[in-house]
Amino acid sequence: MLGNGGGDTMNGRRNSGGGSRGSGQPRKNSRSGSRPAGRGGSRPNPRSRGAGRTGAIRRDDEPRASRPKTLGGSQIEGRQAVRQLLLAQRRKVQEIWISSELEGDEALDDIVGLARANRVPVAYVARRRLETAARSEAPQGVLARAAEVPEVDLARLIKRREGVAPFLVAVDGVTDPGNLGAIMRSCEGAGVDGIVVPRHRAVHITPTVAKAAAGAIEHVPVAVVPGLPAALARMKDQGIWIVGLDDAADRSLFELGDLAAEGICVVLGAEGAGLSRLVRERCDLVCAIPMLGRVESLNVSAAAALAAYEVRRHR
Repeated sequence: MLGNGGGDTMNGRRNSGGGSRGSGQPRKNSRSGSRPAGRGGSRPNPRSRGAGRTGAIRRDDEPRASRPKTLGGSQIEGRQAVRQLLLAQRRKVQEIWISSELEGDEALDDIVGLARANRVPVAYVARRRLETAARSEAPQGVLARAAEVPEVDLARLIKRREGVAPFLVAVDGVTDPGNLGAIMRSCEGAGVDGIVVPRHRAVHITPTVAKAAAGAIEHVPVAVVPGLPAALARMKDQGIWIVGLDDAADRSLFELGDLAAEGICVVLGAEGAGLSRLVRERCDLVCAIPMLGRVESLNVSAAAALAAYEVRRHR
């Protein structure tokens, strides 16, 4: 992970909002610097010792405050992904690393300017160090560390908003991060209201997903469900049509017609495995994308893009 332990930050030259960059050790940001042991937050609160006598104690049967559920995505790599992270202002950004070879590069002026406007520290580090910290193949000389992407509840996605029926995409067994990222990018472009992924047997937000999504993870809500078949059943109870994609289906995706204008969830299976049996049983319709050439199928992310825009065309 980028910046864990504090040492990673201090070895680079930091620009924290317009300050001068010296050739020696960088100025330590007082806001992010650690306090001495025994001070501040580590100091016990004397009032807390009397909590038992005043009755301010949690009963065993009282629910504990739950932490917000997140999808991952604390490390973002690639210029477009980092730029969208800063533009969205959806989550707190702790730090940005830029390869020292790119210092002064006009192509990064917007990222540096956005970071300065949002008071996000920028550290210029050696390219080898940045590439060692990176988790994607080509970070493009830029990566950021931020709070994780929050999950949304399925109930929020399936609810009608302002009288408009929801348009969702669900993925079944997609484990390739590049594919999920490309699916998210296409869905964001087509105006999909949200994506549903299973908690198990699926990839969530990784640096590779974030880079392939090119910033879409900041804008497309994602719900993680314990089981996709049960989630699809909930959607059907709310009047949402479940349309699966399968190469062997007899019906063409282009025959959806007016159905696409209603509440709809397009379900995509992993390449090779396709839709699982239980997921297929929950589908109201199973459609195929016509293949007029000699190859048998499309990549799942290409199929997602085509299906998302075909549904959007009718809405």
